[in-house]
Amino acid sequence: MNKNMIRQAQKLQAQLQKVQEELETLTVIGTAGGGVVKVVMTGKQSVESVTIDPEAAEDVELLQDLVAAAVNDAFNKTQELASQKMSSVTGGMNIPGLGF
Repeated sequence: MNKNMIRQAQKLQAQLQKVQEELETLTVIGTAGGGVVKVVMTGKQSVESVTIDPEAAEDVELLQDLVAAAVNDAFNKTQELASQKMSSVTGGMNIPGLGF
């Protein structure tokens, strides 16, 4: 490997680290039931909060489905966010080991 390639790899690694740190500070909101259930999740896919409209508690089975749907919605949004951020660094190249 020549020195230029090593420098480029080091620069890419630093940029990827910065993106990962940024993802820890960003949040997305997943919703279900027209906003009856809201899930706030970090870009690193950690759930920060769950908000449930009190009226939704009347039907436990429906509530369970809504919570699952809201978590899945938030999860999908974090994957899209991570993909966008990584793509801006990698120029759209698919680099093994960087998938989310």
